[in-house]
Amino acid sequence: MTFTNEALTDFTVSENVDAYRAALSEVRSRLGADYPLTIGGEKHETGDWIESHNPGRTTELVGRSARGGPPEIDRALAAAWEAFRSWSARSMEDRIDLVRRLADVMRSRRFELAAWMTFEAGKNFAEADADVAEAIDFCEYYAHQAPGLAGEHETYPSPGESNTSMLVPLGAGAVISPWNFPLAIFTGMAVGPAVVGNTLVLKPSPDTPIVAQMFIECAEAAGFPPGVFNLVTGADADIGDYLVDHARTRFINFTGSLTTGIRINQRAATVHPGQLWIKKVGLEMGGKDALIVDETADLDYAARMAVASGYGFGGQKCSAMSRLIAVESIHDELVDRFVALAEELEVGPADENPDFSALINERARDKSLHYIDIGNETATMLAGGAPGPDGGHYVTPTVFADVSPDSKLAQEEIFGPVVSIIRARDFDDALGIANGTMFGLTGGLISNDRARLDRAKREFEVGNLYLNRKITGAFVGLQPFGGLRLSGTTVKAGGPYYLRQYLAEKTIAEKL
Repeated sequence: MTFTNEALTDFTVSENVDAYRAALSEVRSRLGADYPLTIGGEKHETGDWIESHNPGRTTELVGRSARGGPPEIDRALAAAWEAFRSWSARSMEDRIDLVRRLADVMRSRRFELAAWMTFEAGKNFAEADADVAEAIDFCEYYAHQAPGLAGEHETYPSPGESNTSMLVPLGAGAVISPWNFPLAIFTGMAVGPAVVGNTLVLKPSPDTPIVAQMFIECAEAAGFPPGVFNLVTGADADIGDYLVDHARTRFINFTGSLTTGIRINQRAATVHPGQLWIKKVGLEMGGKDALIVDETADLDYAARMAVASGYGFGGQKCSAMSRLIAVESIHDELVDRFVALAEELEVGPADENPDFSALINERARDKSLHYIDIGNETATMLAGGAPGPDGGHYVTPTVFADVSPDSKLAQEEIFGPVVSIIRARDFDDALGIANGTMFGLTGGLISNDRARLDRAKREFEVGNLYLNRKITGAFVGLQPFGGLRLSGTTVKAGGPYYLRQYLAEKTIAEKL
Protein backbone atom coordinates (compact mmCIF):
# COMPACT_ATOMS: atom_id res chain seq x y z
CA MET A 1 0.00 0.00 0.00
CA THR A 2 1.38 3.41 -0.97
CA PHE A 3 1.13 6.55 1.11
CA THR A 4 -0.79 9.53 -0.26
CA ASN A 5 -1.40 12.79 1.55
CA GLU A 6 -4.99 13.55 2.49
CA ALA A 7 -6.46 16.10 0.08
CA LEU A 8 -7.23 19.52 1.53
CA THR A 9 -10.74 20.90 1.27
CA ASP A 10 -11.37 23.53 -1.39
CA PHE A 11 -13.25 26.31 0.37
CA THR A 12 -13.84 28.21 -2.85
CA VAL A 13 -16.58 25.61 -3.39
CA SER A 14 -19.74 26.89 -1.72
CA GLU A 15 -20.95 23.41 -0.77
CA ASN A 16 -17.81 22.89 1.30
CA VAL A 17 -18.30 26.20 3.08
CA ASP A 18 -21.92 25.30 3.82
CA ALA A 19 -20.88 21.91 5.18
CA TYR A 20 -18.26 23.52 7.41
CA ARG A 21 -20.74 26.05 8.75
CA ALA A 22 -23.14 23.20 9.51
CA ALA A 23 -20.35 21.50 11.50
CA LEU A 24 -19.73 24.73 13.39
CA SER A 25 -23.42 24.95 14.26
CA GLU A 26 -23.50 21.35 15.47
CA VAL A 27 -20.35 21.74 17.58
CA ARG A 28 -21.53 25.05 19.02
CA SER A 29 -24.59 23.24 20.38
CA ARG A 30 -22.20 21.00 22.36
CA LEU A 31 -19.93 23.69 23.80
CA GLY A 32 -19.54 23.99 27.55
CA ALA A 33 -19.52 20.28 28.44
CA ASP A 34 -17.29 18.67 31.10
CA TYR A 35 -14.71 16.03 30.16
CA PRO A 36 -12.97 13.64 32.59
CA LEU A 37 -9.45 12.28 32.34
CA THR A 38 -8.91 8.92 30.63
CA ILE A 39 -6.60 6.57 32.52
CA GLY A 40 -6.40 2.88 31.70
CA GLY A 41 -9.62 3.18 29.72
CA GLU A 42 -11.55 4.54 32.71
CA LYS A 43 -12.91 8.05 33.15
CA HIS A 44 -11.69 10.06 36.14
CA GLU A 45 -12.98 13.32 37.52
CA THR A 46 -10.82 15.22 39.98
CA GLY A 47 -13.27 17.79 41.29
CA ASP A 48 -11.32 20.58 39.66
CA TRP A 49 -11.45 21.81 36.06
CA ILE A 50 -9.48 23.59 33.36
CA GLU A 51 -11.78 25.95 31.52
CA SER A 52 -11.13 26.40 27.81
CA HIS A 53 -12.47 29.54 26.13
CA ASN A 54 -12.71 30.62 22.51
CA PRO A 55 -9.73 32.99 22.05
CA GLY A 56 -11.73 35.09 19.58
CA ARG A 57 -14.84 35.28 21.76
CA THR A 58 -13.46 34.96 25.26
CA THR A 59 -16.85 34.78 26.95
CA GLU A 60 -17.63 31.58 25.02
CA LEU A 61 -16.77 28.46 27.05
CA VAL A 62 -15.62 25.65 24.76
CA GLY A 63 -15.58 23.11 27.56
CA ARG A 64 -14.05 22.05 30.86
CA SER A 65 -11.48 19.29 31.17
CA ALA A 66 -10.61 17.69 34.49
CA ARG A 67 -7.51 19.15 36.10
CA GLY A 68 -5.06 16.37 36.85
CA GLY A 69 -2.19 16.43 39.32
CA PRO A 70 0.68 14.18 40.42
CA PRO A 71 -1.64 11.38 41.67
CA GLU A 72 -3.22 11.17 38.22
CA ILE A 73 0.22 11.05 36.58
CA ASP A 74 1.15 8.17 38.90
CA ARG A 75 -2.00 6.27 37.92
CA ALA A 76 -1.57 7.04 34.22
CA LEU A 77 2.00 5.77 34.14
CA ALA A 78 0.95 2.63 36.03
CA ALA A 79 -1.84 2.06 33.50
CA ALA A 80 0.52 2.66 30.58
CA TRP A 81 3.05 0.13 31.87
CA GLU A 82 0.29 -2.39 32.54
CA ALA A 83 -0.98 -1.99 28.97
CA PHE A 84 2.55 -2.12 27.58
CA ARG A 85 2.87 -5.83 28.33
CA SER A 86 0.10 -6.84 25.93
CA TRP A 87 0.37 -3.92 23.50
CA SER A 88 4.07 -4.50 22.81
CA ALA A 89 3.40 -8.22 22.35
CA ARG A 90 0.84 -7.60 19.61
CA SER A 91 1.96 -8.03 16.05
CA MET A 92 2.98 -4.93 14.15
CA GLU A 93 0.16 -5.69 11.72
CA ASP A 94 -2.44 -5.51 14.49
CA ARG A 95 -1.15 -2.18 15.71
CA ILE A 96 -0.99 -0.79 12.18
CA ASP A 97 -4.59 -1.85 11.61
CA LEU A 98 -5.73 0.12 14.66
CA VAL A 99 -3.81 3.22 13.59
CA ARG A 100 -5.42 3.05 10.16
CA ARG A 101 -8.82 2.66 11.79
CA LEU A 102 -8.07 5.82 13.77
CA ALA A 103 -7.42 7.62 10.48
CA ASP A 104 -10.77 6.40 9.18
CA VAL A 105 -12.59 7.65 12.28
CA MET A 106 -10.98 11.06 11.86
CA ARG A 107 -12.02 11.15 8.20
CA SER A 108 -15.60 10.43 9.17
CA ARG A 109 -15.50 13.34 11.67
CA ARG A 110 -13.33 15.68 9.62
CA PHE A 111 -15.34 18.92 9.67
CA GLU A 112 -16.51 18.29 13.22
CA LEU A 113 -12.93 17.95 14.46
CA ALA A 114 -11.93 21.03 12.49
CA ALA A 115 -14.84 22.97 14.00
CA TRP A 116 -13.59 22.19 17.50
CA MET A 117 -10.27 23.78 16.53
CA THR A 118 -12.01 26.82 15.11
CA PHE A 119 -13.64 27.37 18.48
CA GLU A 120 -10.78 26.34 20.78
CA ALA A 121 -7.62 27.32 18.87
CA GLY A 122 -8.95 30.17 16.70
CA LYS A 123 -8.24 28.43 13.39
CA ASN A 124 -10.08 29.58 10.29
CA PHE A 125 -11.66 27.02 7.98
CA ALA A 126 -8.59 26.21 5.87
CA GLU A 127 -6.17 26.09 8.81
CA ALA A 128 -8.44 23.83 10.86
CA ASP A 129 -9.19 21.52 7.93
CA ALA A 130 -5.48 21.21 7.16
CA ASP A 131 -4.83 20.33 10.81
CA VAL A 132 -7.23 17.38 10.61
CA ALA A 133 -5.78 16.30 7.26
CA GLU A 134 -2.29 16.33 8.76
CA ALA A 135 -3.46 14.23 11.72
CA ILE A 136 -4.82 11.67 9.26
CA ASP A 137 -1.55 11.82 7.32
CA PHE A 138 0.48 11.07 10.45
CA CYS A 139 -1.64 7.97 11.09
CA GLU A 140 -1.36 6.72 7.53
CA TYR A 141 2.31 7.58 7.09
CA TYR A 142 3.50 5.97 10.31
CA ALA A 143 1.35 2.92 9.53
CA HIS A 144 3.10 2.82 6.16
CA GLN A 145 6.58 3.11 7.70
CA ALA A 146 6.13 0.64 10.56
CA PRO A 147 6.28 -2.78 8.79
CA GLY A 148 9.97 -2.45 7.95
CA LEU A 149 10.80 -2.16 11.66
CA ALA A 150 9.25 -5.50 12.63
CA GLY A 151 10.87 -8.90 13.03
CA GLU A 152 14.40 -10.27 13.36
CA HIS A 153 17.06 -9.50 10.79
CA GLU A 154 20.27 -11.47 10.27
CA THR A 155 23.34 -9.39 11.07
CA TYR A 156 25.88 -11.49 9.16
CA PRO A 157 26.25 -15.22 8.38
CA SER A 158 28.46 -17.12 10.82
CA PRO A 159 29.12 -20.89 10.76
CA GLY A 160 27.40 -22.74 13.59
CA GLU A 161 25.69 -19.67 14.95
CA SER A 162 22.60 -17.56 14.30
CA ASN A 163 23.04 -13.83 14.84
CA THR A 164 20.06 -11.56 14.50
CA SER A 165 19.04 -8.06 15.46
CA MET A 166 15.58 -6.79 16.26
CA LEU A 167 13.97 -3.56 17.37
CA VAL A 168 11.94 -3.51 20.57
CA PRO A 169 9.68 -0.75 21.96
CA LEU A 170 10.96 1.35 24.85
CA GLY A 171 7.98 1.29 27.21
CA ALA A 172 5.68 3.95 28.61
CA GLY A 173 6.48 7.48 27.50
CA ALA A 174 5.19 11.01 27.79
CA VAL A 175 3.78 13.24 25.07
CA ILE A 176 3.83 16.95 25.88
CA SER A 177 2.16 18.70 22.98
CA PRO A 178 1.49 22.30 21.90
CA TRP A 179 -1.74 24.19 21.28
CA ASN A 180 -1.02 25.53 17.79
CA PHE A 181 -1.61 22.20 16.00
CA PRO A 182 -3.80 20.65 18.70
CA LEU A 183 -4.87 17.64 16.66
CA ALA A 184 -2.14 17.15 14.05
CA ILE A 185 0.96 17.41 16.24
CA PHE A 186 -0.81 15.74 19.16
CA THR A 187 -1.81 12.81 16.93
CA GLY A 188 1.60 12.43 15.33
CA MET A 189 3.40 12.50 18.67
CA ALA A 190 1.03 9.85 20.03
CA VAL A 191 0.55 7.37 17.19
CA GLY A 192 4.21 7.32 16.14
CA PRO A 193 5.45 5.76 19.39
CA ALA A 194 2.26 3.69 19.76
CA VAL A 195 2.33 1.97 16.38
CA VAL A 196 5.74 0.45 17.18
CA GLY A 197 4.56 -0.86 20.56
CA ASN A 198 4.91 1.88 23.16
CA THR A 199 2.20 3.23 25.45
CA LEU A 200 1.67 6.87 26.32
CA VAL A 201 0.69 9.40 28.93
CA LEU A 202 -0.65 12.34 26.93
CA LYS A 203 -0.38 15.85 28.35
CA PRO A 204 -1.82 18.39 25.90
CA SER A 205 -1.48 22.12 26.24
CA PRO A 206 -3.93 23.51 28.82
CA ASP A 207 -5.01 25.96 26.10
CA THR A 208 -6.53 23.19 23.93
CA PRO A 209 -7.62 20.32 26.19
CA ILE A 210 -10.95 19.75 24.45
CA VAL A 211 -9.38 18.91 21.08
CA ALA A 212 -7.25 16.35 22.95
CA GLN A 213 -10.48 14.92 24.37
CA MET A 214 -11.74 14.54 20.79
CA PHE A 215 -8.62 12.54 19.95
CA ILE A 216 -9.39 10.15 22.80
CA GLU A 217 -12.95 9.76 21.53
CA CYS A 218 -11.59 8.87 18.09
CA ALA A 219 -9.04 6.41 19.50
CA GLU A 220 -11.72 4.68 21.56
CA ALA A 221 -13.99 4.46 18.52
CA ALA A 222 -11.12 2.93 16.55
CA GLY A 223 -10.76 0.19 19.18
CA PHE A 224 -7.46 0.98 20.88
CA PRO A 225 -7.08 -1.09 24.06
CA PRO A 226 -7.30 0.64 27.46
CA GLY A 227 -4.02 2.09 28.67
CA VAL A 228 -2.36 2.66 25.29
CA PHE A 229 -3.38 6.33 25.39
CA ASN A 230 -3.85 7.88 28.82
CA LEU A 231 -5.00 11.49 28.81
CA VAL A 232 -4.09 13.71 31.77
CA THR A 233 -5.03 17.33 31.22
CA GLY A 234 -3.73 19.87 33.70
CA ALA A 235 -1.79 23.03 34.30
CA ASP A 236 1.83 22.97 33.17
CA ALA A 237 3.03 23.96 36.65
CA ASP A 238 1.06 21.13 38.28
CA ILE A 239 2.08 18.16 36.15
CA GLY A 240 4.76 19.13 33.61
CA ASP A 241 7.88 18.72 35.73
CA TYR A 242 6.36 15.81 37.63
CA LEU A 243 5.77 13.85 34.43
CA VAL A 244 9.25 14.62 33.10
CA ASP A 245 10.95 13.74 36.39
CA HIS A 246 8.99 10.57 37.08
CA ALA A 247 11.13 7.43 37.42
CA ARG A 248 8.61 5.46 35.33
CA THR A 249 8.70 7.85 32.35
CA ARG A 250 10.81 6.04 29.75
CA PHE A 251 10.88 8.72 27.05
CA ILE A 252 9.60 12.23 26.46
CA ASN A 253 8.22 13.56 23.19
CA PHE A 254 7.93 17.36 23.31
CA THR A 255 6.96 20.16 20.96
CA GLY A 256 6.92 23.71 22.27
CA SER A 257 9.08 26.65 23.25
CA LEU A 258 12.86 26.73 23.47
CA THR A 259 12.76 27.63 27.16
CA THR A 260 10.53 24.70 28.06
CA GLY A 261 12.40 22.29 25.80
CA ILE A 262 15.74 23.07 27.41
CA ARG A 263 14.16 22.72 30.85
CA ILE A 264 12.82 19.28 29.90
CA ASN A 265 16.18 18.20 28.52
CA GLN A 266 17.97 19.24 31.70
CA ARG A 267 15.49 17.61 34.05
CA ALA A 268 15.29 14.40 32.02
CA ALA A 269 19.04 13.91 32.38
CA THR A 270 18.67 13.22 36.10
CA VAL A 271 18.36 9.56 37.10
CA HIS A 272 15.86 9.30 39.95
CA PRO A 273 15.62 6.49 42.54
CA GLY A 274 14.05 3.42 40.95
CA GLN A 275 14.71 4.62 37.40
CA LEU A 276 16.16 1.87 35.19
CA TRP A 277 17.11 3.84 32.07
CA ILE A 278 18.48 7.03 30.61
CA LYS A 279 15.37 8.83 29.40
CA LYS A 280 15.17 9.42 25.68
CA VAL A 281 14.11 12.95 24.79
CA GLY A 282 12.84 14.28 21.46
CA LEU A 283 12.41 18.04 21.20
CA GLU A 284 11.00 20.41 18.58
CA MET A 285 11.44 23.96 19.80
CA GLY A 286 10.55 26.61 17.27
CA GLY A 287 12.50 29.16 15.30
CA LYS A 288 13.15 32.67 14.08
CA ASP A 289 12.51 31.91 10.47
CA ALA A 290 13.67 33.99 7.53
CA LEU A 291 12.69 34.36 3.89
CA ILE A 292 15.31 35.91 1.60
CA VAL A 293 14.23 37.74 -1.57
CA ASP A 294 16.89 38.76 -4.08
CA GLU A 295 16.89 41.08 -7.08
CA THR A 296 16.08 38.31 -9.58
CA ALA A 297 12.73 37.44 -7.93
CA ASP A 298 9.23 38.18 -9.16
CA LEU A 299 8.34 40.71 -6.46
CA ASP A 300 4.58 40.30 -6.68
CA TYR A 301 4.96 36.58 -6.12
CA ALA A 302 7.56 37.09 -3.40
CA ALA A 303 5.30 39.50 -1.51
CA ARG A 304 2.39 37.03 -1.63
CA MET A 305 4.56 34.17 -0.39
CA ALA A 306 5.98 36.35 2.37
CA VAL A 307 2.54 37.41 3.61
CA ALA A 308 1.33 33.80 3.57
CA SER A 309 4.46 32.72 5.45
CA GLY A 310 4.30 35.48 8.02
CA TYR A 311 0.63 35.77 8.86
CA GLY A 312 -0.93 32.35 8.37
CA PHE A 313 -2.67 31.50 11.67
CA GLY A 314 -1.48 34.87 12.96
CA GLY A 315 2.17 33.83 12.87
CA GLN A 316 1.49 31.15 15.51
CA LYS A 317 3.51 28.48 13.75
CA CYS A 318 7.06 27.54 14.60
CA SER A 319 7.72 27.64 10.85
CA ALA A 320 6.24 31.14 10.37
CA MET A 321 8.34 33.81 8.70
CA SER A 322 9.19 36.48 11.23
CA ARG A 323 12.12 37.93 9.25
CA LEU A 324 11.83 39.11 5.63
CA ILE A 325 15.31 39.77 4.30
CA ALA A 326 15.45 41.86 1.12
CA VAL A 327 18.56 42.79 -0.85
CA GLU A 328 19.19 46.50 -1.23
CA SER A 329 18.22 46.95 -4.87
CA ILE A 330 14.64 45.67 -4.46
CA HIS A 331 14.10 46.38 -0.79
CA ASP A 332 11.84 49.42 -1.06
CA GLU A 333 9.68 48.01 -3.84
CA LEU A 334 9.21 44.69 -2.03
CA VAL A 335 8.36 46.50 1.20
CA ASP A 336 5.64 48.53 -0.51
CA ARG A 337 4.04 45.41 -1.96
CA PHE A 338 4.33 43.45 1.27
CA VAL A 339 2.78 46.20 3.39
CA ALA A 340 -0.10 46.67 0.95
CA LEU A 341 -0.97 42.98 1.15
CA ALA A 342 -0.60 42.84 4.93
CA GLU A 343 -2.99 45.75 5.33
CA GLU A 344 -5.64 43.88 3.33
CA LEU A 345 -5.74 40.96 5.79
CA GLU A 346 -8.98 40.53 7.71
CA VAL A 347 -8.85 39.74 11.42
CA GLY A 348 -11.84 38.53 13.42
CA PRO A 349 -13.54 35.54 15.08
CA ALA A 350 -12.38 32.29 13.49
CA ASP A 351 -15.94 31.03 12.90
CA GLU A 352 -16.37 33.97 10.49
CA ASN A 353 -13.40 32.63 8.48
CA PRO A 354 -11.09 35.68 8.44
CA ASP A 355 -7.51 35.59 7.18
CA PHE A 356 -6.50 34.97 10.77
CA SER A 357 -8.12 35.24 14.17
CA ALA A 358 -7.16 35.94 17.76
CA LEU A 359 -3.97 34.78 19.40
CA ILE A 360 -4.35 31.80 21.66
CA ASN A 361 -4.48 33.62 25.01
CA GLU A 362 -3.96 36.92 26.76
CA ARG A 363 -0.32 36.11 27.46
CA ALA A 364 0.36 35.60 23.75
CA ARG A 365 -1.36 38.86 22.87
CA ASP A 366 0.58 40.76 25.52
CA LYS A 367 3.84 39.24 24.30
CA SER A 368 3.21 40.45 20.76
CA LEU A 369 2.27 43.90 22.03
CA HIS A 370 5.44 43.94 24.14
CA TYR A 371 7.59 43.32 21.07
CA ILE A 372 5.62 45.95 19.18
CA ASP A 373 6.59 48.40 21.92
CA ILE A 374 10.22 47.36 21.44
CA GLY A 375 9.86 47.82 17.69
CA ASN A 376 8.46 51.29 18.11
CA GLU A 377 11.65 52.25 19.94
CA THR A 378 14.16 50.50 17.68
CA ALA A 379 12.65 50.27 14.18
CA THR A 380 10.05 51.84 11.87
CA MET A 381 6.47 50.62 12.04
CA LEU A 382 4.80 50.48 8.64
CA ALA A 383 1.51 48.74 9.48
CA GLY A 384 -0.55 47.35 12.35
CA GLY A 385 0.79 47.57 15.83
CA ALA A 386 -2.44 47.50 17.81
CA PRO A 387 -4.99 45.17 19.36
CA GLY A 388 -7.71 44.16 16.94
CA PRO A 389 -11.45 43.74 17.50
CA ASP A 390 -12.89 43.74 21.00
CA GLY A 391 -13.85 40.48 22.66
CA GLY A 392 -10.75 38.43 21.90
CA HIS A 393 -6.95 38.24 22.07
CA TYR A 394 -6.37 40.12 18.83
CA VAL A 395 -3.30 41.81 17.35
CA THR A 396 -3.41 43.36 13.89
CA PRO A 397 -0.85 42.29 11.25
CA THR A 398 2.23 44.32 12.06
CA VAL A 399 5.22 45.23 9.88
CA PHE A 400 8.50 46.78 10.99
CA ALA A 401 11.23 48.04 8.67
CA ASP A 402 14.75 49.26 9.43
CA VAL A 403 15.20 46.33 11.79
CA SER A 404 18.74 45.62 12.92
CA PRO A 405 19.75 41.97 12.39
CA ASP A 406 20.97 41.65 15.97
CA SER A 407 17.99 43.36 17.64
CA LYS A 408 15.43 41.64 19.83
CA LEU A 409 12.89 41.89 17.02
CA ALA A 410 15.22 39.93 14.76
CA GLN A 411 16.53 37.44 17.30
CA GLU A 412 13.72 36.43 19.68
CA GLU A 413 10.73 34.27 18.84
CA ILE A 414 7.50 36.27 19.10
CA PHE A 415 4.91 33.75 17.88
CA GLY A 416 2.49 36.38 16.67
CA PRO A 417 1.65 38.52 13.63
CA VAL A 418 4.80 40.65 13.80
CA VAL A 419 7.18 40.65 10.81
CA SER A 420 10.57 42.36 10.74
CA ILE A 421 11.96 43.48 7.38
CA ILE A 422 15.75 43.54 7.23
CA ARG A 423 17.78 45.25 4.52
CA ALA A 424 20.76 43.31 3.16
CA ARG A 425 23.57 44.68 0.97
CA ASP A 426 23.51 41.69 -1.34
CA PHE A 427 22.83 37.95 -1.35
CA ASP A 428 25.98 37.12 0.64
CA ASP A 429 24.91 39.55 3.36
CA ALA A 430 21.34 38.23 3.29
CA LEU A 431 22.48 34.65 3.82
CA GLY A 432 24.68 35.70 6.69
CA ILE A 433 21.80 37.56 8.32
CA ALA A 434 19.48 34.57 7.86
CA ASN A 435 21.98 32.27 9.59
CA GLY A 436 22.65 34.78 12.34
CA THR A 437 20.38 33.35 15.04
CA MET A 438 20.51 30.46 17.49
CA PHE A 439 17.57 28.82 15.70
CA GLY A 440 17.52 26.69 12.56
CA LEU A 441 14.02 25.49 11.81
CA THR A 442 12.71 26.82 8.49
CA GLY A 443 13.94 29.28 5.93
CA GLY A 444 13.50 30.15 2.31
CA LEU A 445 14.86 31.90 -0.74
CA ILE A 446 12.94 33.38 -3.64
CA SER A 447 15.31 33.82 -6.56
CA ASN A 448 15.73 32.99 -10.23
CA ASP A 449 19.47 32.54 -9.85
CA ARG A 450 20.25 28.82 -9.96
CA ALA A 451 23.65 29.21 -8.37
CA ARG A 452 22.13 31.02 -5.39
CA LEU A 453 19.42 28.40 -4.97
CA ASP A 454 22.10 25.70 -4.95
CA ARG A 455 24.21 27.68 -2.51
CA ALA A 456 21.21 28.02 -0.18
CA LYS A 457 20.87 24.24 -0.21
CA ARG A 458 24.42 23.98 1.10
CA GLU A 459 24.71 26.98 3.39
CA PHE A 460 21.28 27.98 4.71
CA GLU A 461 21.39 26.32 8.15
CA VAL A 462 17.83 25.16 8.66
CA GLY A 463 16.10 21.81 8.94
CA ASN A 464 13.45 22.72 6.36
CA LEU A 465 14.50 24.88 3.42
CA TYR A 466 11.92 26.16 0.93
CA LEU A 467 12.95 27.52 -2.44
CA ASN A 468 10.60 29.72 -4.46
CA ARG A 469 7.55 29.05 -2.29
CA LYS A 470 6.22 29.95 1.15
CA ILE A 471 8.11 28.59 4.15
CA THR A 472 5.12 27.10 6.01
CA GLY A 473 2.87 24.17 5.19
CA ALA A 474 5.09 21.08 5.33
CA PHE A 475 3.29 17.92 4.27
CA VAL A 476 3.80 14.64 6.11
CA GLY A 477 6.10 12.39 4.10
CA LEU A 478 6.88 15.04 1.50
CA GLN A 479 8.67 17.49 3.77
CA PRO A 480 9.72 15.73 7.01
CA PHE A 481 9.71 18.46 9.63
CA GLY A 482 12.26 19.37 12.28
CA GLY A 483 15.05 21.82 12.93
CA LEU A 484 18.78 22.24 13.40
CA ARG A 485 20.62 24.18 16.10
CA LEU A 486 18.38 25.03 19.08
CA SER A 487 15.25 24.38 17.06
CA GLY A 488 15.23 20.71 17.97
CA THR A 489 16.91 17.34 18.24
CA THR A 490 16.88 16.77 14.47
CA VAL A 491 14.72 13.63 14.11
CA LYS A 492 12.00 14.79 11.76
CA ALA A 493 8.28 14.28 12.28
CA GLY A 494 6.61 12.76 9.26
CA GLY A 495 9.91 11.36 8.02
CA PRO A 496 11.33 7.88 7.45
CA TYR A 497 13.47 7.82 10.62
CA TYR A 498 10.95 9.17 13.12
CA LEU A 499 9.67 5.82 14.43
CA ARG A 500 13.17 4.48 14.99
CA GLN A 501 13.74 6.80 17.97
CA TYR A 502 11.05 4.96 19.95
CA LEU A 503 12.74 1.58 19.55
CA ALA A 504 15.84 -0.03 21.06
CA GLU A 505 18.03 -2.53 19.24
CA LYS A 506 18.38 -6.01 20.66
CA THR A 507 20.94 -8.50 19.34
CA ILE A 508 20.41 -12.28 19.67
CA ALA A 509 23.17 -14.84 19.20
CA GLU A 510 22.26 -18.51 19.26
CA LYS A 511 24.69 -21.43 18.88
CA LEU A 512 23.29 -24.00 16.47
